[in-house]
Parts: sequence; C-alpha cells; structure tokens
Amino acid sequence: MNTATFPSDQLTLDQDALNQARTSLDQGAITPAYGPHRDSIIKLLNDALATELVCVLRYKRHHFMASGVSSPKIAEEFLVHAKEEAAHADRIAERIVQLGGEPDFSPSTLLQRSHADYDESNDLKTMVRVNLIAERIAVEAYRQMISLLADKDPTTRRMLEDILADEEEHADELKDWLDL
Repeated sequence: MNTATFPSDQLTLDQDALNQARTSLDQGAITPAYGPHRDSIIKLLNDALATELVCVLRYKRHHFMASGVSSPKIAEEFLVHAKEEAAHADRIAERIVQLGGEPDFSPSTLLQRSHADYDESNDLKTMVRVNLIAERIAVEAYRQMISLLADKDPTTRRMLEDILADEEEHADELKDWLDL
C-alpha cells in the first residue's frame, strides 16, 4: 500500500491567522484570509444579482406574454425558470450580506449591472431564443467568476458552481424548445 507522507511542518495551521480569527468578532465568518478580495467579490456578486433579477423580470414577462400552439408548456417553463432565477438571486444576496456587503436591488441600475438583457418580444420563438442567449451569457459569466475566485473564496465559488449547473440545465431545456 503506497501512502503519501508529509513532513509535519507542512501540515500545520497558520497560528497567526488563528489568533486573528479570535478578534473582530463583529465580522462573523469574515476572517483576515478574505483580505483585499472581499470588496471585489461583493461587486462580482452584485453584478450577478442584477443579472438574476433581470432574468426573473424577462422570464415573468415572457410567461405572461407567451401565445401560440406550444405556448402553454413553454410559458409554464418560463415561470419555472423565473422562480429558479429568483432563488439564485436570494442565495447571492444572502452571500453578499455574509461577506459584510449590501445587496444592490436598485431598479435604476439593474440593466447597467446585468450581464443579460431584458426583452419585450411577443413572438414565442424569439422569446425562447432570447432566453437561451441570456442563459448562455450567465453560464459564461459564472464560469469566469468561478475561475476568478479559485481559492480566494471557496464558499462563494461552490455556491456559484451550484447556480452554474442550474443555468446549464436551463440552456439545455431552451435549446430543446428552440429545436421544436
């Protein structure tokens, strides 16, 4: 049996960091290890929050405006996606607060901060196409955020990985609808 051995000095915790964690209790889970990245992470998350909120609004509009032979099933799917995007927004807002930031729900800047666009089309096929584009943009944005975070914030990275999996599923479903 081949087992790896490590010198004991490579498997010791940073005592200075542990001592610093004993102070600033008002920071909750935010320890000095977050360092200079915390503000940048909060900004990334606020942009992701704006994207999710714009997606909720777009999906809701499309849900109510969908018409045509295939519309009941697709409209139902738009509503499911809207609810899932709202859940993503809630998770992101919660994480922003955990990081000591403030979630930015300001309607006046949502579109400027969002990676995805809002859409007012009335054609069902266009709605599906626009939502597929938005999901693909979300997939790419989350992939980039995950890469940027790397080991800087593993908790946020794991949350974004979960959201990414949902966005990929949405894109696959919309592609299937577009192919019909």
